[in-house]
Amino acid sequence: MAKAPISEEALKEQFGPHLNYVPPGGWKDESIHPAEKLVKTHCCFCGQQCGIQLKVRENHIIGFEPWEDFPFNHGMLCPKGVKRYMQSGHPDRLLTPLMRRANGFQTATWDESLHFTVAKIREIQDKYGKDAFAIYGGASLSTEKSYLLGKFARVALGTRHIDYNGRLCMVSAGTAYKLAFGIDRSTIPWSEIPKAEVLFVIGANIGECAPITTDYIWRCRDNGGKLIVADPRMTPITRNADLYLPLRPGTDLALLLGMLHVILRDGLEDRDFIGQYTTGFDDVAAYARQWDLRKAAEMTGVPPETIEKAARWIGKSKRCILMHARGLEHQSKGVENCSAIVNIALATGNIGREGSGPTMITGQGNGQGGREHGQKCDQLPGQRSLADPAAREYIAGVWGIRPEDLPQPGYSAQEIMNAIHAGEIKGLLSMCFNPLVSLPDANFTREALSKLEYFGVIDFFMSETAHHADVVLAGSLHEEEDGLGCSAEGRVIHWQKSIDPPGQARQDSDIIIDIAHRLGRGQYFPFKNPADILEELRVASRGGVADYYGITYERVDKQKGIFWPCPDLDHPGTPMLFADKRFYTHDGKAHFNKTEWRPSGDPVDDDYPLYLTTGRVVSQYLSGTQTRRIGALVDQYPEPRAEIHPRLAEKHNIKDGDWLTVTTRRDDLTIRAMVVKTIRPDTVFIPYHWAGTRSANRLTHRTLDPRSKIPEFKVSACRIQLATTPDSSPDDRAAHNGASRGGA
Repeated sequence: MAKAPISEEALKEQFGPHLNYVPPGGWKDESIHPAEKLVKTHCCFCGQQCGIQLKVRENHIIGFEPWEDFPFNHGMLCPKGVKRYMQSGHPDRLLTPLMRRANGFQTATWDESLHFTVAKIREIQDKYGKDAFAIYGGASLSTEKSYLLGKFARVALGTRHIDYNGRLCMVSAGTAYKLAFGIDRSTIPWSEIPKAEVLFVIGANIGECAPITTDYIWRCRDNGGKLIVADPRMTPITRNADLYLPLRPGTDLALLLGMLHVILRDGLEDRDFIGQYTTGFDDVAAYARQWDLRKAAEMTGVPPETIEKAARWIGKSKRCILMHARGLEHQSKGVENCSAIVNIALATGNIGREGSGPTMITGQGNGQGGREHGQKCDQLPGQRSLADPAAREYIAGVWGIRPEDLPQPGYSAQEIMNAIHAGEIKGLLSMCFNPLVSLPDANFTREALSKLEYFGVIDFFMSETAHHADVVLAGSLHEEEDGLGCSAEGRVIHWQKSIDPPGQARQDSDIIIDIAHRLGRGQYFPFKNPADILEELRVASRGGVADYYGITYERVDKQKGIFWPCPDLDHPGTPMLFADKRFYTHDGKAHFNKTEWRPSGDPVDDDYPLYLTTGRVVSQYLSGTQTRRIGALVDQYPEPRAEIHPRLAEKHNIKDGDWLTVTTRRDDLTIRAMVVKTIRPDTVFIPYHWAGTRSANRLTHRTLDPRSKIPEFKVSACRIQLATTPDSSPDDRAAHNGASRGGA
């Protein structure tokens, strides 16, 4: 059974996270022993994928230099980017396979660990069926590895259940854009941002989650552009906004419907564009007309005159960019929220022209590329649908199998965990995914993991989830394997291999290929290196929406990135979509989509009267598996804090720095208060990068958007009270509390 073999504290003492402050050899070593080479590559963290040059000596990363001529960031880096090289050579690095024994994890040979893994896969599938085994991937994987993992699940295992942690990031936006445009990608490159007359930012803490993007926003402001920000918190860029809309968590759709109402009421829509290039406008307009300013203001808590001003600025501008991120998407109506943004862009004709368009700010490093080529539960390479007969026939031909041998679409990430908890899925292999920290309702996740008959993890650090594994396979860092990534703006980039994996650690792709061969499916996985995988990926994506056929490592290096679609080797790439006003839909037009209001899956009431929302801080990244090991980043924000407004703090007799307990319908969490004026008085904010007794996702709920299957991280009902001491008890108490409370 997949349970931690020894106490959490003992596992942390052995495997970390431990804080690392110095590079290999120390700070002065480079002055005596300079780097042998500089390798142009990219940051391993967020979706901006800033260019960076890594200093290499004797198979170690010893530092970095700015890559000033990379066109996105021009050498600029955020605190995480400056320290990203510190994970290479980290003392917590996994160097050998590990297998769970009665007294903890012990080193094992590759042959022993892979033999055991393959035996358990066969045992589970023979006993329960192909779909009793599932695969988790990660949005930090290269595009080649994402492609490989999707093929592995469907061809080597024959399971329909594969999904990835990007399900927790961008899928609501991707679904909405596909419904409207037939394509899942930002409509513009970031170079268009400074050209906008109006920038509307909603649900996006750009200053902390995408710091280099702020440079583009300030250039827009310098050019005379106006900045509108909608968020329950006054995030850093809000301090310089021209207009701020402090909406209640979960009411984004009401705000956007109210804004569209004003645009239509005042005749600010672009009737020529709507009539010539779109469908579905009348139904959307009829529904929006029901959302007058009074109704929208009552729902959102934003003054009606502020909603009106924002709508009129957008409607009257000739160039408007509408930017959104997780605040809009992490809701049970995330697809409707994103469709409402698209509807405003279409209604005002802000699409396919300079300085205009809706754009999603991808959160994870390869969140874009990772969802294009097959590790999503419903997708085949090239953004093809797994349910499309023509797509199945084409990909089956590339892979050398029969179309009927391809599984049908399977469960999404949270649905896989639900099925594990229910006993339907018995085995799981996970690569670079830490669901115990990143999935909602962490106690439910912990219970589910304990029910697995086999759990394998491929990673380079021992994550909190890996504590529950039977086998931990030492994989590769970002800089230890060649591969492509795709940035938030749709630019395909090259993660150049800088060093070899240390010790007995192996490249991730080699591990997957080895397992496929041991399963007797090696003829379908003849790859010797990532370049071989890319060659097949190019063919598999050819003719799809996400067409990579014209993209090679050499071209990417020469051009410093290529925007897809790029259908042949002579094609320059496509930085701006829809410049010709042709869309990737069946009729070539953009589609308005009706966005009906519905409440959150965890509503506030008298017992839980406050809104809990979660998010990121600038020095940490996602589940913290990497950043919680880098001393300088931890020092910048050492522990999670609960942000509350002074009025809410006064009501509960809480002062800044006091311990407070936040309680939801699932669990409670005791952390220090951060009393700030930059948050609504009815809202509590907690960053989610920490594990165990400090995990914000002990509090969140498992309600999913019915189409994107994304959990509703951004809206939970809660209450708070003053606490006298911190919750310093071990994690098994958290498991006990979760079991007694039950899940939502």
